[in-house]
Amino acid sequence: MEIKNAIKFMLFSTLAFACMNGIVKHLVHMNAFQIVFFRAFSCLFFTFGFLLKNNIPILGNKRGLLIIRGLVGLTSMALFFMSTKYLPIGTAVSLRYLAPIFAAVFAIIFLKEKMKLLQWLFFAMAFSGVIILKGFDKTLSGYGLLLIFISAIFSGLVYIIISKIGKDDHPVVVVNYFMVISAIVGGVLSINNWVQPVGKEWFLLLGLGFFGYFGQVYMTKAFQSAATNLIAPLKYLEVIFTLLLGITLFSEVYSFWSLLGIALIILGLVLNVLHKSKQVS
Repeated sequence: MEIKNAIKFMLFSTLAFACMNGIVKHLVHMNAFQIVFFRAFSCLFFTFGFLLKNNIPILGNKRGLLIIRGLVGLTSMALFFMSTKYLPIGTAVSLRYLAPIFAAVFAIIFLKEKMKLLQWLFFAMAFSGVIILKGFDKTLSGYGLLLIFISAIFSGLVYIIISKIGKDDHPVVVVNYFMVISAIVGGVLSINNWVQPVGKEWFLLLGLGFFGYFGQVYMTKAFQSAATNLIAPLKYLEVIFTLLLGITLFSEVYSFWSLLGIALIILGLVLNVLHKSKQVS
């Protein structure tokens, strides 16, 4: 029963994140920092509400690391939003999932962790997908690929910072810092390029926080309900759902080489997750 609930939770999570990605793509006419502002500001209602309701100290314990995590996460998110102006949304999301590779490299450098040869082979498979994307699909923007590549690097660094924070701070405190910093910086940097939302755009902008928050909540519930090796691979369904949204809602066209590259990226990362889970168990 628990495994069924975990699968259901992860499906809800990936659908929620895919919906958030779809909204981001719909709002490409807006400045990336304005989208960052609304993504963060609308999420603060949930994070502050949770912390106050449960009497959890908002300022946390490892405040220096919490601020750094917020700034690094903000950079990754802003670059991701920028990349969606130049890349199909499914391609951008799949490339952002390269973050675990960079996290593994950072873990070797900063945490002195070790990686097995097989993991490097899986990562090489994922990177071969990137090479195929760039080398064979000439329609892809080089600038967009650079943006999402750097976004993935910063996202990988976020994993390391969170591991350094450990269990000293509640997960919602960590997310709250991220959202507060993103709302402040995003708001300030979007002032000169502000695009006034009209009509349904207000609901879409508020939906960024709604889908982002509940995507995170259901993902957490999924990992709490079943073993990581059973649930983690389902996380990559977000790429599939987002790709389908791009095709149906935005008439995006993916070449054979793009689909092959995305498939190799997902396969390499899923195999790495499964291999790591077996090592832990």
